[in-house]
Amino acid sequence: MIKKQKLGGIAAALSVALGAAFSMGAARAADPVKIGFIATLSTPAGYIGEDERDAFNLAIKQGGGTLGGVPVQLVIEDDGLKPANAKQAADRLLQSGVKLYTGVNFSNVLAAVVPSVVKSGAFYVSLNPGPSNFAGEKCDPNYFVASYQNDAFHTAGGVAANELGYKRVVLLAPNYQAGRDAIEGFKRTYKGEVVAEIYTKLDQSDFSVELARVRSLAPEAIYQFHPGGTGINFVKQYAAAGLNKSIPMLMPSFSMDARMIQATGDASLGSYTTGIWSQDFDNPPSQAFVKAFKEAYGRMPTDYAMQAYDTAQLIGVGLKATGGDLSKADAFRAALRKPDFTSLRGKFSMNTNQHPIQDLYLMRIEKDSTGGLAPHLVRKLVSDDKDAYAQFCKMPS
Repeated sequence: MIKKQKLGGIAAALSVALGAAFSMGAARAADPVKIGFIATLSTPAGYIGEDERDAFNLAIKQGGGTLGGVPVQLVIEDDGLKPANAKQAADRLLQSGVKLYTGVNFSNVLAAVVPSVVKSGAFYVSLNPGPSNFAGEKCDPNYFVASYQNDAFHTAGGVAANELGYKRVVLLAPNYQAGRDAIEGFKRTYKGEVVAEIYTKLDQSDFSVELARVRSLAPEAIYQFHPGGTGINFVKQYAAAGLNKSIPMLMPSFSMDARMIQATGDASLGSYTTGIWSQDFDNPPSQAFVKAFKEAYGRMPTDYAMQAYDTAQLIGVGLKATGGDLSKADAFRAALRKPDFTSLRGKFSMNTNQHPIQDLYLMRIEKDSTGGLAPHLVRKLVSDDKDAYAQFCKMPS
């Protein structure tokens, strides 16, 4: 009798233990996948990170708290536009077990984050910067770019300058990786004379010296790349100096996005921009996104917002393929390499270096029927653009 009671007690205890283990396993299975979202949310460039964060969250909200049907949780960190801050945030999140990252919006900050992430076996999917070094010799199986390779908008800028008939051009950009990529990208396709290359500081606010030099050089046009608050100051000062009346300005769209247009007003009127998307694209997914973003946040989405939304969709493809289990690394990579989602920009595929193949466009900043300024599509400049660095990428298996 005692033996039976003991056996019965053991069986009951085992049943309880198995039940508890099953419940814990189910709870773990339902835990959201954490995504480390490190972005510049402070400093004058903070609006960029804000737009990226809001668009990414919009995609999650539209998915009912999921991406690709898998519950996700954003773990947001502000890098303050400082590479050291970003690296510390990434290292801290890696120690806590986060295996998937995005959010960084400056190339110099990205350079501090990506090596730690991929070395640990985690994944990084860039929603904005695509520096040349990571597109070529330093490419990595766990590093993907959903936006563009840094040169892309600038090679399109060279094509645009040719088509617009600009024979003599001055180039201006900040002296950091993306700025140097901008200059090199433009020169790769431009057929006219580069009168001068002028490098500025990433956090520069006064451009009087550079503008005086532009005036003295008297080019037919300038091509300039200055994102965020720096770009706002540049365009305002360019117009205040009267240079916009005699020397046209051509730039990538992230040097005059929707928020920058609001801040600069008529100073940007008539300028040309190049990019992969415009808010007046007539494809239904893009129109639906613009409408949803405006309803959610009360403002027009920038290119950064569009890229972040597309990045969320791309990540969702990988999560769907793995059921959210990032230890299935091969399946996650395979899904991102052949992404099955509808990009807001239209055609989208991955090159062998895990950077986009996509079309590039020319826009002009004009007044709409309400008198407001906005970029309007002029024409396509390049079809199925591939970056020049893929040939140097020997992707490890």
